[in-house]
Amino acid sequence: MSNNLAQATIGGGCFWCVESAFLQVKGVEKVQSGYTGGHTENPTYEQVCRGDTGHAEVAQLTYNPEIISYRQILEIFFTLHDPTQVNRQGNDVGTQYRTSIFYHSDEQKQQAEQIIAELEAEDAFAAPIVTEVSPLGKFYRAEDYHENYFARNPENPYCQAVISPKLAKFRKTFSGLLK
Repeated sequence: MSNNLAQATIGGGCFWCVESAFLQVKGVEKVQSGYTGGHTENPTYEQVCRGDTGHAEVAQLTYNPEIISYRQILEIFFTLHDPTQVNRQGNDVGTQYRTSIFYHSDEQKQQAEQIIAELEAEDAFAAPIVTEVSPLGKFYRAEDYHENYFARNPENPYCQAVISPKLAKFRKTFSGLLK
């Protein structure tokens, strides 16, 4: 990784949703779907979906902090999903869909905790934020067929019902940050 690039690892439910949005953001060079936060070595998608590995579905972003800040990434993250839902996002239920920020540094931890405190103070959501803020452990890259899933499978019923509406809202809200 080049010296001017940084990484962020976030879980906001299904990684297809998070990936599809961040692939459109200026300064985000790469988005890799994967799993972290669990106890099973080299988990498969099927194992993670069963919910017994402890992993969260996450997107690991490689970004240029001179173009987009970590804070801006977190602001986008908090609009892409409902950070008040415990172990679920909509109809996706299980610990693998938990709202989570896996920090790469103490600075990222502090920024994550700060933005959560600000959102709570503003009553930005109708319920308390339950986003897990944890150090990044071992990151496992998801299987190749998850790569750029939405763009390759736009007619998939899940993509149509869940991802498309989220992306429409995202594009409207963050039009100034789009590639």
